[in-house]
Amino acid sequence: MGFLLSVLPYVQIVLSILLIGAVVLQRTGASLGGAFGADNFSSGFHTRRGLEKTLFYATIGLAILFVLSAVLNLLIS
Repeated sequence: MGFLLSVLPYVQIVLSILLIGAVVLQRTGASLGGAFGADNFSSGFHTRRGLEKTLFYATIGLAILFVLSAVLNLLIS
């Protein structure tokens, strides 16, 4: 139990860095105007394909792993 308690913060740091990187790498489908509310209507109907789809699912998986590690850290400490 002590080993897990000492390793878990480092696991959370690595997961958080990977999660931030995955979120930043995702394409929004909108231009700079979309950030200020002037979004074109067709950008909401974007289909993810290939690497973009893989990155999307990897981001979801990283988020789930990060939440599980946070809950585990809460439960054992």
